[in-house]
Amino acid sequence: MPREQNEVRDLDEGSYVMIDDAPCMINSYSTAKPGKHGSAKARIDAEGVFDAKKRSLSQPVDAKVWVPIINRKQGQVINVDDNEIQVMDLETYENFVMRANGIDVEADDEIEFLEYEAQRKIV
Repeated sequence: MPREQNEVRDLDEGSYVMIDDAPCMINSYSTAKPGKHGSAKARIDAEGVFDAKKRSLSQPVDAKVWVPIINRKQGQVINVDDNEIQVMDLETYENFVMRANGIDVEADDEIEFLEYEAQRKIV
């Protein structure tokens, strides 16, 4: 899996983190001061990149978390069929089918998309 480990303190808003085995983008990050018997805690509120579900994480700031490596790629639309579009990756020339999710595209349009493992989403 394309991911790496970072400490919670190294994360910030707009970066990615794995929560419940799903890649998420951090919407808010806050820390609470260390208490009498522990270290400072961080609270992260995030949204799934590919499923848009809200998730949260509360960990000590020195805990290790997985950070997904999400690639931003360019593609060209080959065919549009209802809510599915056929896209060619402009780097690898691989063809695949994606959901349009209400985005208005036509054949020969160039698009930008995010890719993590077998998941893809138009930006």
